[in-house]
Amino acid sequence: MKTLMLALSVMLLSTSVFSQAQKPEDLVEFKEKVYDFGKIKQGVPVNHEFMFTNVSDKAVVIESATASCGCTTPSWPQAPIAKGKTDKVKAGFNAAAPGAFTKQITIKVAGVQQPTVITIKGEVLNADAYAQFEKSKGK
Repeated sequence: MKTLMLALSVMLLSTSVFSQAQKPEDLVEFKEKVYDFGKIKQGVPVNHEFMFTNVSDKAVVIESATASCGCTTPSWPQAPIAKGKTDKVKAGFNAAAPGAFTKQITIKVAGVQQPTVITIKGEVLNADAYAQFEKSKGK
């Protein structure tokens, strides 16, 4: 019986310790997590920089930034970011196919299990539709 109680106590204690794992927001804070390009012209790549700040008390490392598809190209700082410093994750989108899009980039911070997700979205218009859009803005 003592062995059973000891085993249950250990399981309960380990569960409570693991449930208090750090979240990405404890280390880095993004200025924005979603960016809308609006209407863009097909075949003209676009980029956006997602600025973030290290809000922890030590340097942090961005291990990876993985796009949800091959049409989106992320780049991120390879060196550690010192506490209080700001840096960026750059999201490039090739705009090859017309239509609305929503693409996500999953960012893994070293020492944190849960990733952060940032999103780009917009609508790619073919040349004729984009010309009409530009013309309508000039009214």
